[in-house]
Amino acid sequence: MNSLAFPSCPSALTPASTTAPASSPFPSPRIKIRCPRQEDAAHYHLRLRDRSSSQTVIVAMAAAAPASSVKEVLPSPLTSASEPPPLFDGTTRLYVAYHCPYAQRAWIARNYKGLQDKIKIVAIDLADRPTWYKEKVYPENKVPSLEHNNQVKGESLDLVKYIDSNFEGPSLLPEDPSKKQFAEELLAYTDAFNKALYFSIVSKEDVSEEAVAALDKIEDALGKFNEGPFSLGQFSLVDIAYVPFIERFQIFYSNIKNYDITKGRPNLQKFIEAEWPNANSFLDNALSRRNFNSWIANFKTFDHHFNLQIA
Repeated sequence: MNSLAFPSCPSALTPASTTAPASSPFPSPRIKIRCPRQEDAAHYHLRLRDRSSSQTVIVAMAAAAPASSVKEVLPSPLTSASEPPPLFDGTTRLYVAYHCPYAQRAWIARNYKGLQDKIKIVAIDLADRPTWYKEKVYPENKVPSLEHNNQVKGESLDLVKYIDSNFEGPSLLPEDPSKKQFAEELLAYTDAFNKALYFSIVSKEDVSEEAVAALDKIEDALGKFNEGPFSLGQFSLVDIAYVPFIERFQIFYSNIKNYDITKGRPNLQKFIEAEWPNANSFLDNALSRRNFNSWIANFKTFDHHFNLQIA
């Protein structure tokens, strides 16, 4: 399911080519697009200036998240030349790619629950990934994956639920049964939401009716309980599931389609502009080496699957 919604993480980054891959499930026409310039960032109505794709993880510091006075030093991504960590030695490891929205889901859950000392981050360079990752860690060769109790688990939403259920920290689901049921409905909708928005991006036409309907559905969902900027009235795994993608859509639609996804959608606007406690300290800690140019990597990743041409 994840590969349909955002195929960049499972696949290696590939340079732009003149023809679509034979196996590509997205038979879209070639579209020449311009990568966003750093000086244009202010026009995307983002709360923090010069947001990078990895900056999505700011939302790890939501509502009741435990604060930490110690800044986490993130490791450099491991490449094909890197040696593997000492696998299955009792250490819990979360394997991620910093720019991958699926990996960011699990990363957000880990940080929100204050598990920086319990779950070690291991970054993988998807453009030059080590062979041992597939051979010794996760045969699916995707991120994220979690090494815990001598087992490796995958699939981003499954990992978010697993982290929430198997580790201490604030719960990512409310106690209210009706909210839990609504959460499952929204989680089941994530792939359809992403598909509608992505297909509209690669189309030469205006923003599609399907994309508009998908955004309206999220707008309505955010207002269902009328208890704040989050989908269930409190920060939850539903917000984790959507925010890495919504932030990208805001950038992509503004730059490619000249379309503001928040216009006429006040709940979505509040969601994006929500004040995340400890956001600045988390930004300084986790993302100091990231900059707006990392969006280019996201655009180039699309080329392999959506047959785009990067300008």
